[in-house]
Amino acid sequence: MYQQEQPILTVKSLNKRFGHGCLNCQGVQKEKLVGNYCPFCQTVYACQNISLEIYPAEILGVVGESGSGKSTLLRCLYFDQDISSGEGYIQGYKDGLVNIFNETSQQKRYIRNHLFGMVYQNPYLGLRMNFSSVGNIAEKLIGAGSRNVDFMAGRARELLKKVNIPDYRMKEAPENFSGGMQQRVQIAKALSNNPPILLLDEVTTGLDLSVQANVLDLIKRIQRDLKISMIVVSHDLGVIRMLADRTIVMLNGRIIEQGLTDQVLEDPQHAYTQQLVYSLL
Repeated sequence: MYQQEQPILTVKSLNKRFGHGCLNCQGVQKEKLVGNYCPFCQTVYACQNISLEIYPAEILGVVGESGSGKSTLLRCLYFDQDISSGEGYIQGYKDGLVNIFNETSQQKRYIRNHLFGMVYQNPYLGLRMNFSSVGNIAEKLIGAGSRNVDFMAGRARELLKKVNIPDYRMKEAPENFSGGMQQRVQIAKALSNNPPILLLDEVTTGLDLSVQANVLDLIKRIQRDLKISMIVVSHDLGVIRMLADRTIVMLNGRIIEQGLTDQVLEDPQHAYTQQLVYSLL
């Protein structure tokens, strides 16, 4: 179904390394890497030649073990980290013709504030814990140019209600909330400017099972109601199975398998994906 539409986000040959690299790990020498690590210069190749597309109203799952590069990929897309090389194009930004990674810091701020929403695994990265929940959402709206206090307060209440934060707790600081409530406030903040693309990084990790189920139901409902595109990173195949239309599997910074989620999980082709799937059985 998606091939009849233009992708809303296209990423081509994204690379991110931590370290300068050396003759032993660059170019054709990459076979000397241990996983994605160079034992000679200690460079880590966190993302290696990552290319992907995401289509309107699609959820793309990214699965892999800890250290596979999946969270680094999201942070590069959200400009939390500079990439080493690569291209990215957003359909609603400059007609999808301009590489977002080459834009100025001012333009990157615009993209973060208008076109992306981000929900971090650690709510302390996405929220100001000593601001009220309403204040957190207002901060995101101010960053996108809003100045009308009544509008911002109304928008914050509308979103917090959508994520099931009770009225009487909306002016409370997230530092007083449970982990599940903090994630719900993060989701409300990420949605404040109606971004076309939502990035979710391990949003259920560390939550009790019943709380996980509530957060996953909320994500699914939001995607259905708002027709928003999402990239969902998780090491939990159960989360990916529930949410994702298509899935990519990462190992040592590379995509080793991709396809429709049912296809990847029911008939895995790569030995690592087979190991991942069968460990659940």
